[in-house]
Amino acid sequence: MSRNLAARGHQLKVVGDGLAALRAGCYDEFDVMIVDRLLPGMDGLSVVRALRARGVGTPALLVTALGAVAHRIDGLEGGADDYLVKPFDFDELHARVKALGRRASNARHEPTRLQYEDLVMDRLARTVRRGDREIELLPLEYRLLEVLLLNAGEPITRMMLLEQVWGLHFDPRTNIVETHISRMRGKLDPDGTEPLIRTRRGIGYLIGPAPPTSP
Repeated sequence: MSRNLAARGHQLKVVGDGLAALRAGCYDEFDVMIVDRLLPGMDGLSVVRALRARGVGTPALLVTALGAVAHRIDGLEGGADDYLVKPFDFDELHARVKALGRRASNARHEPTRLQYEDLVMDRLARTVRRGDREIELLPLEYRLLEVLLLNAGEPITRMMLLEQVWGLHFDPRTNIVETHISRMRGKLDPDGTEPLIRTRRGIGYLIGPAPPTSP
């Protein structure tokens, strides 16, 4: 992988175990990290989780032989941005690396603070507050809320959320979107308050004002 990526003009730093990967991720700057899930010393998913806990937001691509949907969701829940199952074609790896690099570049030019009413997301500190209350979100919940806030007022379809949040370009026939929306509503909405995330039946979800009632 390193030889092929270098031949296509990428600058790389290669490390051979999880602890070295954690140190590199904390102290060096990268556009993208490619992390094998089965690293010696500290597995790749634990590396990504530890980096996210330290506030490191470098896009991470997990490569692994574990290809079940549950493994993929586990990796994305742990903070990975994309997931590639072995064996894979190098052209696909390169395309995914380029896509993650573009996403990071675009994020640097997007607003660092997203807000709807009293809900505020600080994308630099990776914190979410509603009023004076800080809300603890899991990595996928954070990404789901980020996509909804970036598109505030516009409904986002279930398939769009699967692609943008989970990196799934197919419907896994599970209720992962609905489960995460429900769990996030429980964290965002105190008892008795109007829900911030609304369901548009037959369309998807959005953060925005309630539709006008019929006369």
